[in-house]
Amino acid sequence: MKKLLNIGFSVLFLGLVSVSCEDDDYQTIQSIEKIRIDSVKIMKDTMDVYTIQSIKTYSTYPSQCEGFYGYDYIHDNSLERSVTAYKYTSEGPCTQTAHVGAGQINFSPRQTGTYTFKFWNGGSSWITKTIVVE
Repeated sequence: MKKLLNIGFSVLFLGLVSVSCEDDDYQTIQSIEKIRIDSVKIMKDTMDVYTIQSIKTYSTYPSQCEGFYGYDYIHDNSLERSVTAYKYTSEGPCTQTAHVGAGQINFSPRQTGTYTFKFWNGGSSWITKTIVVE
């Protein structure tokens, strides 16, 4: 009887899992490409070594089928970083209403110095920010 109950609960559990995994609103990502960073928000321009600070970037997406995908975060040298944002484009019905989306980098420096961040702003333009780490 106990074995029969265990089998019954297993079947019920698998049935719930299979139902909960269905998503009728699922949309496939069609492409990934660069998107210009319009603005950057750094809370503190001075911070301590080994602490964490969030750096937020904002980009304008032309439709509701597009959104933030990730960053290309390159260490140009020990104190310089180049950051490029990427967007995804998904399939499905969406409005052509532009919207602003945000991304976030958690910066945790391991050495003191003045760090220079360059954020890609389209073409050959960059937004430059500095953070002093004490």
